[in-house]
Amino acid sequence: MSHTDRLDSSVTTVTSHPVTDRVRDAFRATQRGCDELLPEADWLKKLARSEATGVPLRIKLGLDPTAPDIHIGHTVVLNKLRQLQDLGHTVIFLIGDFTSRIGDPSGRNATRPPLTREQIEHNAKTYYQQASLVLDSEKTEVRYNSEWCDPLGARGLIQLASRYTVARMMERDDFTKRYKAGTPISVHEFLYPLMQGYDSVVLKSDLELGGTDQKFNLLVGRALQSEYGQEPQCILTMPLLEGLDGVEKMSKSKGNFIGISEAPNDMFAKLLSISDTLMWRYFTLLSFRSEDEIAALKAEVEAGRNPKDAKVMLAKEITARFHSAAAADAAENDFNLRARGGVPDVIPELAIAGAPIGIGALLREASLAPSSSEALRLVEGGGVKVDGSVVSDRGLKLIAGTYVLQVGKRKFARVTLS
Repeated sequence: MSHTDRLDSSVTTVTSHPVTDRVRDAFRATQRGCDELLPEADWLKKLARSEATGVPLRIKLGLDPTAPDIHIGHTVVLNKLRQLQDLGHTVIFLIGDFTSRIGDPSGRNATRPPLTREQIEHNAKTYYQQASLVLDSEKTEVRYNSEWCDPLGARGLIQLASRYTVARMMERDDFTKRYKAGTPISVHEFLYPLMQGYDSVVLKSDLELGGTDQKFNLLVGRALQSEYGQEPQCILTMPLLEGLDGVEKMSKSKGNFIGISEAPNDMFAKLLSISDTLMWRYFTLLSFRSEDEIAALKAEVEAGRNPKDAKVMLAKEITARFHSAAAADAAENDFNLRARGGVPDVIPELAIAGAPIGIGALLREASLAPSSSEALRLVEGGGVKVDGSVVSDRGLKLIAGTYVLQVGKRKFARVTLS
């Protein structure tokens, strides 16, 4: 069923407030690129009520600071949050500094070790700063769930746990699989979805966003809100963005990610490296272009336009979002120059004493390789150039002078040896 058909079907269930064009637009904006919106009719009712009363809806996204950096996979849901924020609704960016101490078992076949307080505090410092590259910081309510979870205490936690059954908890797919396989499930793992759901109770959330792997946790929030006498939140799940390999979901641990704080040249080059097929999924989930614009561009490519043209447009849009339009232009020029085998205008310059020096040690000293042995492996693979010429001799020693070193396509340094 198309978005329009679903909207028309849902409209018939709304009786207390009129469904205006603004409400229809907001409903369609919510649906763009989403995996599921549940229940659609309830969300339409909330939108219509908000439009009629002028009271903005409360929209929640919780992220556990499990790593110090956010990658563009995280921005799929952040982009949706920004769209709803621009429609006038209240966005709550919730940092799960308490739930991080439990460890989210979502999608895992084993217990995940909880983070230490020091790790959580270190990671949380940069989370909102990076998220603000997408969200309007002046219109975002930032909360930490330790505000209400720490004071809950043992008695409050027991009372909360009494509102949800073990049978319902075991409906969760990863718990069921682990139980059948005889893989241990710690009791504290049951607390994670409960605490995430309790966040929605405290914040009186109207809509909670998350990745598809968070669906169960989001539904727990609905159930607990009903238990506490609140109108249940709607839930919106967004697809998990595939990484650069086009197979696994984007993850720092898998090395297939693009960090939103990466240098513009690296960000641009990584985006250019994705497949022509994956490019369209990135357009849908990451681009701010309208669906009509994307469809027209795709039609042009299918009619014979070079797909690289579209990929460059995507790479420049994303790079400009996290840096600037000028940085995106410079990154494109840098990429084209390197593709022609040229040397960028600006590269690191350093002086190293100790000539003559072996190529392995030199690359290590110039921070172009993590170790001499890794540098020699790169030499053997033909990935090292000195003054534009490929180095094939791992025993090469360079005498005093100035050299341009290149490792791979993107690492350069101008080194003066003495």
